[in-house]
Amino acid sequence: MKKKTKKILIATIVSILILLAVFLPLPYYIELPGSAENISQYIKVDNSNGKQIKNKKGEVMLVYIREMRATPLTYVMSYLNPFADRDSSQDIYQGNSEKDYQKIQQYYMDDAINEAKYVAFKAANKKVTRKYLGLYVMSVMSNSSFKGKLHVGDTVKSVNGKHFDDSQGYINYIKSLPRNSKITIGVQSGDKLKKLTGTTQKLQGTSQYGIGITLADRTKVETSNKVKANMNGIEGPSAGLMMSLQIYNDLIDGNLLNGKKIAGTGTINSDGQVGDIGGVDKKVVAAAKAKASIFFVPNNPIPKEIKKEYPDLQTNYEEAKAAAKKIHTKMKIVPVRTFDDAVNYLNKLNNK
Repeated sequence: MKKKTKKILIATIVSILILLAVFLPLPYYIELPGSAENISQYIKVDNSNGKQIKNKKGEVMLVYIREMRATPLTYVMSYLNPFADRDSSQDIYQGNSEKDYQKIQQYYMDDAINEAKYVAFKAANKKVTRKYLGLYVMSVMSNSSFKGKLHVGDTVKSVNGKHFDDSQGYINYIKSLPRNSKITIGVQSGDKLKKLTGTTQKLQGTSQYGIGITLADRTKVETSNKVKANMNGIEGPSAGLMMSLQIYNDLIDGNLLNGKKIAGTGTINSDGQVGDIGGVDKKVVAAAKAKASIFFVPNNPIPKEIKKEYPDLQTNYEEAKAAAKKIHTKMKIVPVRTFDDAVNYLNKLNNK
């Protein structure tokens, strides 16, 4: 082989290896600190006259994680970033297709918006109603007699003609039926209503019988003031607390923010309880970069049995404090367990 030909071959191989390192997608995703943005650009509340409430001084900030598909180069480089995590596609999708995964993420966001509205309007003493629609289908088990009939995103609205006001009502009713009972469920799939018939099956890993789905509650919240929420491109339920604070601040006469930039994270349920989330350290970094002065974070205790099994496991608050210390931020890390905790903290701060 001539020297020139050999050099060309080596250069070609090196070029191909570089291209593969830079562009070859791996079955992994890298999670990195994202950004913190004023949530008022996503959520708008109308006043009693139907006009949009003007923004008050200060910001309630939505903080999110940036997720990117890994390549060989970015995967290796991620180990140089102390706030980078790597997750396999299998861990992220949990056996779901990408389409079903997106449906589930959209459900989480829709549910977070619903609960945030309900909590905020109740706290502001505004008219609000919450209607239970049924069981949202998260997955269908392989041994379910409804496999291939029920799909992720469907809503079970009745069982044998009975509608209940919470998931526990459905669960208790189905548990009361004899094993392998014939069962008819009313289902909403998109815009269509249909009835499906099957039998109760033994649930995997238990001695109980059921219809063989993993589920979540689907609700509808109606409010006296119209709330417009456009959260396109943002996934998951972790903005629940901050959305509820934004809506509440729009509804009250005063101003909780008092000109401050307030970031935070945590799910919210209809009782105003703040739930734990993942990636707290990355959100602290993003909030600090956006110059937030306060960061609300869940502070729920870890059950003793779980702590015993995983002694190094930290609460969200502990994670957040450790991240804040690592980046030397002056941002105040504030632990909360409820929506009221956050509101009370801001009220006391404003009254000093």
